[in-house]
Amino acid sequence: GVVLRDVQEYLKTFQKEMKWEISNSSYKDTRASILNNYMLLTTEIGEVAEEFRAIFNETYKLINTDGMNEDQAFEIAKEMHKENIGKEIADCLAYLMKFANYLEIDLEESFYSKMNEIKSRVNKDQR
Repeated sequence: GVVLRDVQEYLKTFQKEMKWEISNSSYKDTRASILNNYMLLTTEIGEVAEEFRAIFNETYKLINTDGMNEDQAFEIAKEMHKENIGKEIADCLAYLMKFANYLEIDLEESFYSKMNEIKSRVNKDQR
């Protein structure tokens, strides 16, 4: 399977080749670069929301126009937007990994450490 560390390393090389790294020339330039990349990340997160919105709108359309039941309509709508939403999620991951790479954070280590921390909390949120 894919190892998060490998994806993070691939992205580090990819961003260098594309000249998309976070600037490191001065505090002012670096700060501007971080803020710009954060803005781009939030834009991508908004695009994930837009894809979900499209799924819900398509579901509604299939129910009302084609008389489909909602579960069937929802499955078809999800399938229609699966590729696009995957691309938007990938964009989000790329920006998050860019921040991790800039700070030399091993995301795989951080991820499992955080999940273990959550698992061992005493007062977990009940669902």
